[in-house]
Amino acid sequence: MQLPDLLINSLEGTKGFDKDAFINVHANPESITSIRINPLKWSKQEATTYSRLATPDSLPWSQYGYYLKERPSFTFDPLFHAGCYYVQEASSMFLEQALKQTVDLSKPIKILDLCAAPGGKSTHIQSLISKESVLVSNEVIKSRANILKDNIIKWGTDNVVVTNNDPKDFAKLENYFDVIVVDAPCSGSGLFRRDEEAIDEWSINNVALCCQRQQRILADVWPALKKDGLLIYSTCSYSRQEDEEILDWVNTEFSVGSLQLTVDTSWNITETISATGMHGYRFWPYNVKGEGLFISCFKK
Repeated sequence: MQLPDLLINSLEGTKGFDKDAFINVHANPESITSIRINPLKWSKQEATTYSRLATPDSLPWSQYGYYLKERPSFTFDPLFHAGCYYVQEASSMFLEQALKQTVDLSKPIKILDLCAAPGGKSTHIQSLISKESVLVSNEVIKSRANILKDNIIKWGTDNVVVTNNDPKDFAKLENYFDVIVVDAPCSGSGLFRRDEEAIDEWSINNVALCCQRQQRILADVWPALKKDGLLIYSTCSYSRQEDEEILDWVNTEFSVGSLQLTVDTSWNITETISATGMHGYRFWPYNVKGEGLFISCFKK
C-alpha cells in the first residue's frame, strides 16, 4: 500500500501522529471486523454465545459493539438478514459516547442524522433513544437513500423517518431538532486500510473541496438546530483542514460552546484542541482497534 507523500507530510505536527507507526499499520493492515447488535431482536446474553465473537463485551466504548474473530460470509447468516446485528466499523461506534455524555436519552428528543447512508449511525441512534423520540434519517443521494431505507426497515423500529433531501431543505424547520449528527462527506484517508481505492481518489485538492462542502452542509443545516441543541460532527479523515479547522470555522461563524467528553485512557483515543479551543477526538489505527475517525461535539 503506497500512501500519498502529501498526506504524510500534511500530518506532521498533528497530535498523536507517529509517521513510522502510521506507515507500518497501513503496510500490514489487520483485518478487523466488528458488529453492533440490535437489542430489540437479540439480547446481549444471546449475542455473547455467538461463536464468531472474539471476546464478550469486547468493544469498550459501545455497550452493543463486539469484535469478531474473523470476517464471515454475512450473506449466508440469517441473523444478519433478520436485522439482529449491523456490521459496523468499531471507531464509528464512539458516537454512543458522544450522545450518552451530552444528552439525556431517557427524554423524548428530535434528532437528525443528516448524512445517514448506509445506516450504521442511524440504527445505532435508534438503539439509544427512547421510544417517544423521533429520528429523521436523511441521505441526499437517491440510490443510497434506498439502501438506508432497507437497513432502517430491517432494524425494526417505528420512530424513524427516512428522507432524501439536501441539507438546506432542513433550514425550514427552524429551531426544531435537539440533536443533529453530521457524519460529513470527506476525503476518506481514515479508510485506506479497508479500501485501497480511496488512496487513488485522495488529493490535496480533494481535501480542500471536501472542506468547502463540509462548511456548506453545516451552514445549511444550522438553523434547524435548537438553541442549546447538540451538534455532533465527524469525518473519516485525518486532515486537520477537515477536522480541527472546520471546528474553528464553526466557532467563528456561529455561537457555539465546545463540549469535552470523558475518555478512558485505556482506549488510546487522542484528544485534540483546535486553535480556538474546540475539543476533538481522533482515532489513529495504530492506537485503537479500528479505522481512522475524528469526532467533536458542540452546543448551539
